[in-house]
Parts: sequence; structure tokens; C-alpha cells
Amino acid sequence: MKFLDLAKVYIRSGSGGGGCVSFRREKYIEFGGPDGGDGGKGGNVWVEAVEGLNTLIDFRYQQHFFAKNGQHGMGSQCTGKDGDNIILRVPVGTEIIDEDEETVIADLITVGQKVLLAKGGNGGWGNLRFKSSTNRAPSRANPGQDGVERTLWLRLKLIADAGLVGLPNAGKSTFLAAVSNARPKIADYPFTTLVPNLGVVGIDGKELVMADIPGLIQGASEGRGLGDQFLAHVERCSVLLHLVDGTSSTLTKDYRTIITELEAYSEVLADKPRITALNKIDALDSKTLSARKRALEKASGAPVYLMSGVSKQGVPEVLRALWIQIEQDRIREVEVAPWQP
Repeated sequence: MKFLDLAKVYIRSGSGGGGCVSFRREKYIEFGGPDGGDGGKGGNVWVEAVEGLNTLIDFRYQQHFFAKNGQHGMGSQCTGKDGDNIILRVPVGTEIIDEDEETVIADLITVGQKVLLAKGGNGGWGNLRFKSSTNRAPSRANPGQDGVERTLWLRLKLIADAGLVGLPNAGKSTFLAAVSNARPKIADYPFTTLVPNLGVVGIDGKELVMADIPGLIQGASEGRGLGDQFLAHVERCSVLLHLVDGTSSTLTKDYRTIITELEAYSEVLADKPRITALNKIDALDSKTLSARKRALEKASGAPVYLMSGVSKQGVPEVLRALWIQIEQDRIREVEVAPWQP
């Protein structure tokens, strides 16, 4: 299934049915009076987060979603049938954005979360509603209200606990494959990963979800390479794991390149907790490894973990460091969450 994380949709709720002008006509009943029924309500347009979806590819082939109109009222005080609703089923983590591509209408982060996007129009009143002591035979009825028409964007942000960032060929996919059952594409050329990948990682009896996104290069914020279009998928993460290729002769420059692109994308992502790891240490001798670790610690101003995604050396220590950050973030979320009885 092809991965798609952005889609444009056109929706319209149903219009209400018009009210009916009708008078009772029966033998031996001289003054039957008005009996026109009301029109039915137009259908609503809803969006719902469901399980089993991880892409918006369905909205590539169908962009228009129109709810049914309400049925017109009829005589004998018959109310028209309400129009059928339409439900857009999307993956968990989908944002609903207005046509301006900035205003977030809803953020669906839990299974079963449902939001009304467009309310159907009310049905018009039939002439029975206008009967009074001074107007015994009204000949007027209301038309139904028009439906609401909107253009919206659906943007998917994967929900993961930790996100992998780094240059192409830093070993992100190899690391994800080593610690989870995910099977991302692995090869010895840049931009092997073209779409985000998710994997469930276990450490010390605990589980965390890790997201691997395509590598960033210098100028990604300006659209170079694959650009920064996939960085949205690590915005929800509690912590970022920054992998640096230990075999690179310019590892401090590589480190600063990623930090610069994160800062250019958003302050929130730049300020997110980060774990820095020097990868591919199995290909380095002890003297070179020690020198490059010191250089990276000086550039980052923080401790640097040593690991190898191939030999799995140092991997448990990196996962434990990630879990500590994730656990702290979950505690903060509980503390700031509004109290509910």
C-alpha cells in the first residue's frame, strides 16, 4: 500500500428538505385545514479515527464527499426523511486543517474520536406549523436550509514515542530493523528510506514505538533532497534519537547540519529532548573512536552514546536512555492533563 500523509478533500453537508403546503381533503369534512409536513434534515459530514489505517491513500482516489439532502415534507402531516450522514474514516494521528492550510480544526489522536465537520441544514416548516387562531388556512411553508460546503486538508502525523533523525545512510533503518520486527529497506546508497516506518521496540519488559523518517541533508528546509516534509511525523515524539555516522570524516558538520534543519523547521522540534548516538562503531578502531566521540561531545555539548546497529553493541543502553525520556514526558502529560471526575 502506498504511503500518503497529505490529502485535500471537498465536503458538503446535505440541505434540508422544504416544507409542504397541503390541505386536508376528505369527503364529508368541510374544513379539513392545513396538514403539510416539515422537510427532513440534511445529512452531516463526520470524520472518525479508526484502527487498521496508516495512510491517507484512499483520499487520493476520492476527494468529494457529499451527504444526502433531506426529503421534502408531504401532506397528511408527513415529515420528510432525514438525509444520510457521511463518515470519513482516517488513521489515528490525522489533523483536519482548514483551506488556508494553517488553521487546525481537529486533531484525532485516539481511536474512536469523532468530529463534526459540516452540519446538515434543517428542514423547512410545513404550513401546518403556521396555523393559528387568526390564520386558519396558511398557504406558506419554509424552504430547507442549505448545506455547508468546505474544502479541507487531511494531514497524517504518525504517533510514536521516539523518532530517528540523521543524514542519509546514518544507519537509522538498520537500527530500527535490529531492535524491532519492522523491515525497512536497507541499502548502501543515500535515500534508501522514502517513506516513514514504524516499529515496536522492547527493552526491559517495556515497549515503545519508534519512527524512522527519510534522511535530511543540508538545505532540506529549502526543499533539497526529500525536503523536510516528513519531519511532521516526529513532532509527536517524546524524544529524538540523533544517529551520527561514525565512519564519516565530517561527523561534527553532519551533526550541525541536522540541528540546523530541525531549528529551521520549528522551534518545538528543535527544543525536543535528544539522545545523540555515534553509530557504526564496529567499523572503527579504539583510537579513532575515542577521538570522534570527544569531537561529537564537544559539538553537541551533551553525552554521546556509542552503538552499532549491525552488531547491536551499545543498543540496550541507547534504548534505556530513550525510555527514561519517554517516561518523564508521560509523567508531565499526566500532571498537566485536566482533572476529570
